[in-house]
Amino acid sequence: MKKIEAIIKPFKLDEVKEALQEVGLQGITVIEAKGFGRQKGHTELYRGAEYVVDFLPKVKIEIVLADEQVERAVEAIRKAAATGRIGDGKIFVSPVEEAIRIRTGETGPDAI
Repeated sequence: MKKIEAIIKPFKLDEVKEALQEVGLQGITVIEAKGFGRQKGHTELYRGAEYVVDFLPKVKIEIVLADEQVERAVEAIRKAAATGRIGDGKIFVSPVEEAIRIRTGETGPDAI
């Protein structure tokens, strides 16, 4: 099993969700996040005063899935989240040792 964590622009969430459903994934977790990478935030003007917005709004998606689904899921996220501009986000893939469904006690791939 693997865990995919993707950090994307918030307005791309619906497109990414639909792309993941098309490749057969059912469950995702979505977390509102703030951060910056190479884009380093930006300056805004509020009531005549300039201030720096260091952390930009992002969305973090987490998915735990079987090894054989990872490649399709990563490609679906990459295509759906891309705008071609700086700040499109990142995708991280890491191993998951165990998954347990609380309600039934199922473990491993049966739990996801």
